[in-house]
Amino acid sequence: MTALDLSRLHETQGQSLWLDNLSRALLEEDGLPRLIREYGIRGVTSNPTIFKKGIVGSDLYTDDIAACKREHDRTESVYEHLVVSDIRRACDLLRPVWEESHGEDGWVSWEESPGLAHDEAESVRAAHYLRELVDRPNVLIKVPGTDEGIRAFETLISQGVSVNLTLLFSLDQIRRAFAAYRRGLEKWAADGGRVNEVRAVASLFLSRVDTLVDAKLDAIGGERAEALKGRSALALAGMAYQHFREVFESDDFRALEQKGARPQTPLWASTGTKNPDYSDLLYVENLIAPRTINTLPDKTLAAFADHGKIASTLKPRYEEDRQVWEELDALGIDMDGGVRDQLLAEGVDQFQASFDELLESIERA
Repeated sequence: MTALDLSRLHETQGQSLWLDNLSRALLEEDGLPRLIREYGIRGVTSNPTIFKKGIVGSDLYTDDIAACKREHDRTESVYEHLVVSDIRRACDLLRPVWEESHGEDGWVSWEESPGLAHDEAESVRAAHYLRELVDRPNVLIKVPGTDEGIRAFETLISQGVSVNLTLLFSLDQIRRAFAAYRRGLEKWAADGGRVNEVRAVASLFLSRVDTLVDAKLDAIGGERAEALKGRSALALAGMAYQHFREVFESDDFRALEQKGARPQTPLWASTGTKNPDYSDLLYVENLIAPRTINTLPDKTLAAFADHGKIASTLKPRYEEDRQVWEELDALGIDMDGGVRDQLLAEGVDQFQASFDELLESIERA
């Protein structure tokens, strides 16, 4: 497959490819423009770890860090004003996609400070602040799928703010996310808001699920456990997609849809394969379906362009996926409890560690 073939994915299968990366180097070396032109990239996701990798040690930010330090006392404010120029440039590059798709694609995601993951009120305040700071119509504010984050998400949707609800690891979170989105949209519509101006995605992290569950299966041992390895994340995605269809293709949602409302799109995240024994496209080729998004790190995007296949693969397989869930439960692995809680806590902690390291680097510069 050539890189140009990836642009066929949206046209033929209805799935959008987003890039899970953003840095000044990517913007200044024709990286992102080329990926939009040649690979069919239709959106961008970012997080504190991605910005840490892009900023720490890069000469491209040196002058701006010094300038921002002269204007802002708080290191976090320096970071925000440092990063906002990259977010704006990416938004501008993707603006034609946003306009052509009528707001379906062309979005750039910017994550709130991880320290707000359990603060509902501050998450709402920060989302409005970041949105106003970017001052672009195609920015998605990322809010984590903690209990407090999901409540903040509902509030933000009810206020007309477009959101990427992130760090989702379970079917329970997906169900609560979709329900919160509908309630938020209904309130926004009742208050006179234009529902067609609101966009939301639900970012389901996949490879991290398999990494944790496979380790638990290894600890259990035996043929039964071995047969379930590498299957938990795909089963989760399959059931999430089935629930997506049940919710957003229902008569209940149709009234909102007739006003221009869009579904909260499933976004497959953490799609770079971590286990070398698995296909490097495990979370790409097996999850192609209409009205979904796959956000790919650079390495996985290159692999897809090099040897991937474009074909509809996410067939209705609810019973098979549910059976995987039941078999895991029978072995003592609670996917909507212990696994979700551990991965969510680890995800927040990982982003917080990256955020802290980035702020420390800015302070030392």
